[in-house]
Amino acid sequence: MKTALKTSNPVRLVTDCLVIAVAAKNKFSAEAKEIDIASGKRLARVLENGDFDGSLGTSLMLQGLEGVKAKRVLLVGCGDKAKLSLKEARKLLVSIAKSLLSSQAKDAHLALASLALAGADHYWLAERLAQELEDASYSYSTTKSTKAKASALKSISLAAPKGTSKAKIDTAFANGVATGRGINCAKELGNLPGNICTPTYLAQQAIDLAKGNRTLTVKVLSEKQMARLGMGSLLSVSAGSSQEAQLIVMEYKGAKVKPKADRPAPHMLVGKGITFDTGGISLKAGAAMDEMKFDMCGAASVIGTMAAVVEMALPIDIVAIVAAAENMPSGKATKPGDVVTSMSGLTIEILNTDAEGRLVLCDALTYGERYKPASVIDVATLTGAAVATFGSHVSAMLSNDDALAAELSDCGSASLDQVWQLPLHDEYQHLLDSNFADIANIGGPRAGTITAACFLSRFTKKFKWAHLDIAGSAWNSGAAKGATGRPVSLLLEYLRRKAA
Repeated sequence: MKTALKTSNPVRLVTDCLVIAVAAKNKFSAEAKEIDIASGKRLARVLENGDFDGSLGTSLMLQGLEGVKAKRVLLVGCGDKAKLSLKEARKLLVSIAKSLLSSQAKDAHLALASLALAGADHYWLAERLAQELEDASYSYSTTKSTKAKASALKSISLAAPKGTSKAKIDTAFANGVATGRGINCAKELGNLPGNICTPTYLAQQAIDLAKGNRTLTVKVLSEKQMARLGMGSLLSVSAGSSQEAQLIVMEYKGAKVKPKADRPAPHMLVGKGITFDTGGISLKAGAAMDEMKFDMCGAASVIGTMAAVVEMALPIDIVAIVAAAENMPSGKATKPGDVVTSMSGLTIEILNTDAEGRLVLCDALTYGERYKPASVIDVATLTGAAVATFGSHVSAMLSNDDALAAELSDCGSASLDQVWQLPLHDEYQHLLDSNFADIANIGGPRAGTITAACFLSRFTKKFKWAHLDIAGSAWNSGAAKGATGRPVSLLLEYLRRKAA
């Protein structure tokens, strides 16, 4: 999609669709006033019939408005506040994106120069518009006989206040497109069925991403290689499956380094990639088990983030590790009560084979020590307790570093992909005590999200680390069933700040 900054008078602008804002109680923006005057008060008369009241997120498409060169005029409601918060602005942009994509308009112009934002500017508006357009354009059809039709919309332009930099607007649009594509990449991987999106398939996606790109290299460790490294915890999860586990390591070197200078410590992402989770011998209930294809959404978000990083060409070094496996019951599967040895040397009593995510993540985290990372963020659909606590709106966050946690919380607010910190207090650690190993893989029925993070914390003592439990936010159930692509935008916000 082509993007541009245009400052033309909205009345004289030739476009398939002109977008203008109307506040609550039909209060016109500056651009809407110009359109109303040019059309002989036609706009005011249309609004008087009560079909549109300017409330936040509403829209009304008008065809053939006299005195205006645009074929269509899309009225969008921006509510009754003098300034829109970021959440309100997002709701406005989502409404615009859906209306434009469902229309037959080939190009559109957003005459929103007078729109007031709280805590943001029109560069943010341009980036978020591009992101929401990409996000809204996604429709899953890979395994359907009839494929989704592409939207007619091919170009979009934005009006902004005087003094706005065209170069910065272009960059903002490009970053928004990259973020949206990263989100859609994560959604597509999450939505694919488990018989297609296997651990090997995930590895191939990472390999394909690196093709033709000098800044990104990918290596994939086989089960034999993992066994030689002592990854008994990760391999205990895949033991019952005919699908081989894969440890996918993506190294992105974008930092600008002077000749002979040492490279900076990389920032690290680690994703849980359980491509299907039956629970293993601790078999899950049959109801909604189909949704366990989404148990690799942590891995999907890491791969989607890396795709966007490559597209943005961020000047930063990043290592992304995906621990991919399938959790199945069979005669070879790990049993409750088995004791396995992790790569770190800690032994683990597996009391529940359905608490498998932490078993693959702990070995991936230990493997990551060799990179001496500046920070580590793991992303996982880890616990039902996180769903019970936060629903689908907020992701749980736990960390061994308060400054990192505060930064991620701020990034979540800025990206509108929010997290909420839970305590990682030592008082919870004893719940993981075992009579037969160094640690048990579950901590009992209480504080499940916290004890899962306590388990992982045993393997993160050598670096600053945060854990994002996205079990509630990674996908939607019901009629809108599908992956959300979260927390790609949050991860990108964090990495972009580190690259600045």
